Amino acid sequence: MAWSGLLLTGLRPSRAMSRCVLEPPSAGKRWLVAGLGNPGLPSTRHSVGMAVLGQLARRLGVAESWVRDPRCAADLALAPLGDAHLVLLRPRRLMNANGRSVARAAELFGLTAEEVYLVHDELDKPLGKLALKLGGSARGHNGVRSCISCLNSSAMPRLRVGIGRPTHRSTVEAYVLGCFSPEEQELLPSLLDGATDLLLAHIRARSQGPSPSP
Repeated sequence: MAWSGLLLTGLRPSRAMSRCVLEPPSAGKRWLVAGLGNPGLPSTRHSVGMAVLGQLARRLGVAESWVRDPRCAADLALAPLGDAHLVLLRPRRLMNANGRSVARAAELFGLTAEEVYLVHDELDKPLGKLALKLGGSARGHNGVRSCISCLNSSAMPRLRVGIGRPTHRSTVEAYVLGCFSPEEQELLPSLLDGATDLLLAHIRARSQGPSPSP
């Protein structure tokens, strides 16, 4: 495990090599980016937020630096972004309890709800469509609802990644927990790249000044 990424963000490895220990704050803004989903089901539509986090980690050069942190029941990867520092998070709890991991990590890193990005699937947008909004309701998404409850706030910025909606309402659960079709998988690389571009542009802008409108 290369720990240079941890040291760059003002963190050091613990003796157990499985936890991150917070050092005194360094210069630069900190952001937490959480990819919502179900651990062990990375290829499903419901876990597309985790797929975006994987692409983000690759883009930032920390794809091999994920560390399991039992304090927040999540995998973490840490990376610099200009003068800012990103904490990437993939919960190891089920979607309905993702908020417990997100809220605990925010507490550990001293971050407010406004400094926590949620990346999640969106039924009401066609596959390939992206939308970044600041705050708001859960819109029926159980992972977002969990985050709102555990953070006691709805102020988190959300990157909503469209997965489309099945024709029949009765098949929604099977649809979101199912894998992308071969045809849909052909669209995923550009979708993940676009989501990563949007996230990084928004975080860079917020790191440099007042929060922009999405």
